Amino acid sequence: MDLMTIGGLIVGLGAVFYVMVQGDIVNLLFDINAAILVFGGTIGATLITYPWKIVKIVPRAVLWIFFPPKRVKPDAAIKIILSLAEKAKREGVEKLQDELPDIKQPFLRESLQMVIDGLETEVIKEKLEKELSMVRQRHHQTSALFRSMGAYSPIFGLLGTLIGVVQVLRNLSDATSMGASMAIAVTTTFYGIFGANFIFLPIAGKLTIHSEDEIILKELLARGVLSIQKGDVPVVIETKLEAFLAYRLRAKK
Repeated sequence: MDLMTIGGLIVGLGAVFYVMVQGDIVNLLFDINAAILVFGGTIGATLITYPWKIVKIVPRAVLWIFFPPKRVKPDAAIKIILSLAEKAKREGVEKLQDELPDIKQPFLRESLQMVIDGLETEVIKEKLEKELSMVRQRHHQTSALFRSMGAYSPIFGLLGTLIGVVQVLRNLSDATSMGASMAIAVTTTFYGIFGANFIFLPIAGKLTIHSEDEIILKELLARGVLSIQKGDVPVVIETKLEAFLAYRLRAKK
């Protein structure tokens, strides 16, 4: 479980709820009509914008926010590559077939299988680059979906405000109706801003971080596999991978 996500939810919701209690407006801001307008409108606009193949990933993406996928750390990945490189140098690349069942990373396992099968370097490199490109594109589309929701949400909040103002103008002689209309105007703005800045945009940001981590790891593994096929000694491979990792981590900052 991602404790930072849980901690952020507790702190954020706690701060908002505390201010609402202190201002004695808790009951005023819980409005089902405003919630339907903002979140229903946001979801509807998102469904229009994105195809089903992207939308269907949303539940799994939200789950990643709380339970991020377990990945081997880059340092540990380098050690795995070096161990495989040592065996390849000592016993031959074909002997790596015995190690495949113990490798938990599908990307590394499939990459090594291509090397063992004797595919040419350019073919392997092209396949790995395509795989990385597909992963990068898929992750970008998922995070972009939540960024779009973060953009739509305040707009529907503003739409609710306009609807509330129109209702107020139509009922200037009825104080009770005016109060209800003003409540809609205020609460929709609240839900729109809250949804964008506390739900949708934070999810997009965290998914982007998870995506960058996965891409770096897979790029590291790809370079390691290509070095093994090339026949580099473990010391050279370690130097290459550590230099690449240092560069990618600097570029990420």
